[in-house]
Amino acid sequence: MEPAKALRRLLGDKEAGRLSRRLNVAAKAFAADRFTEAHAALVPVIRKAPSLPEGRELMGLTLYRMGRWADAIGHLESFRELTGGTEQHPVLVDCHRALGHWDDVDQLWRELGEVSPSAELVSEGRVVAAGAKADRGDLQGAIAMLEKGWSPPKQPRPHHLRRAYALGDLYDRAGRAARARSLFSWVARHDPGLGDVVQRSKSLS
Repeated sequence: MEPAKALRRLLGDKEAGRLSRRLNVAAKAFAADRFTEAHAALVPVIRKAPSLPEGRELMGLTLYRMGRWADAIGHLESFRELTGGTEQHPVLVDCHRALGHWDDVDQLWRELGEVSPSAELVSEGRVVAAGAKADRGDLQGAIAMLEKGWSPPKQPRPHHLRRAYALGDLYDRAGRAARARSLFSWVARHDPGLGDVVQRSKSLS
C-alpha cells in the first residue's frame, strides 16, 4: 500500500495529508544528505503512525547516516517486523558491527544468505559481514568470505565494484600487495570515482 493511502487509513484525510508532506520533505532531505532535517521531519510521522513501514525505514536509514547505530537498529527492526523484508539487512549488519554485536552480525548474515533476495543485496551484506570478521581479527576469514564465488564480471555493476574494492583492501591489509593492486586497478578502470581507489592503486605500483 502506498504511504499516503496507508496514512489515510490510519489517521484520516487531514492528518494523513500533513504527515505525507512531512514524509516527502524527509525523503528529499535524506536524498540531499541533510540528515538532521530529515530526522526532524520524520519525528511526527513516527509518533503519529508508528506502524507505517516507510516512516520506520527512512528514520532508520537517517539515523544510520547520522551514526546513531542503536537508534537506527530500533527503527530498522520495526521495519523488518512490519514487512518481513530483508532489504535493510546490510544496514542492520553494519549497525551491529559498529556496536560490536557480533552474534547479531552473524545471525543477520545467515538470514540474508538463506533468503538470497537479490545478488546485489547479498553482495552488500557479504561485504559488511566480511568487514566484521576483519574487525574481530579474522583477516583470512574475511578474505575467504569475499573470495567465495568471486570472479571479475565483464560488465560490472556497482555492487561488484564495491566488493572488489573491499577485497582489495583486505589483501592490502594482509600484505598481499600484488593482488590488492590488481583489484584496485580493475575497479579504477570501471569507476575511478569510487573512494580513493585511484590513489590506492598508484600507491601499490
